[in-house]
Amino acid sequence: MSNSQSLAFAIASILAEHKAQDVLVLDLREIAGWTDFFVLGSSSSITHMRGLSRFVEEYLESEKISSLNRPVASDDESWLLQDMGDVVVHIMSREARNFYELEKLWYKAKVYSLSAGESAGISTQP
Repeated sequence: MSNSQSLAFAIASILAEHKAQDVLVLDLREIAGWTDFFVLGSSSSITHMRGLSRFVEEYLESEKISSLNRPVASDDESWLLQDMGDVVVHIMSREARNFYELEKLWYKAKVYSLSAGESAGISTQP
């Protein structure tokens, strides 16, 4: 497992453990030249979105991984993006997730789905 793959699945597990909904990892290595993985998760509120982002930041700090940006969520935010270069994390409101449909935009990507407690039991979606 590559470093970027390990990072993507670790972050996805963190999101799932903290109740993000529909957590997915999209493997973009074969179709994008600028990143390896997207990690997607839906939040239930702006407070939940901020918390999920904070948990990801804490993990990155503990692993001494630097992010290319530091997202800040305003009260009307519907999408936070955390970019580590090879891994890009998208924490979105349900409405934004349904509107932008990143999974459909990147339909050629291999998709892995996670839910709470599934860090080892990752399922592949068609």
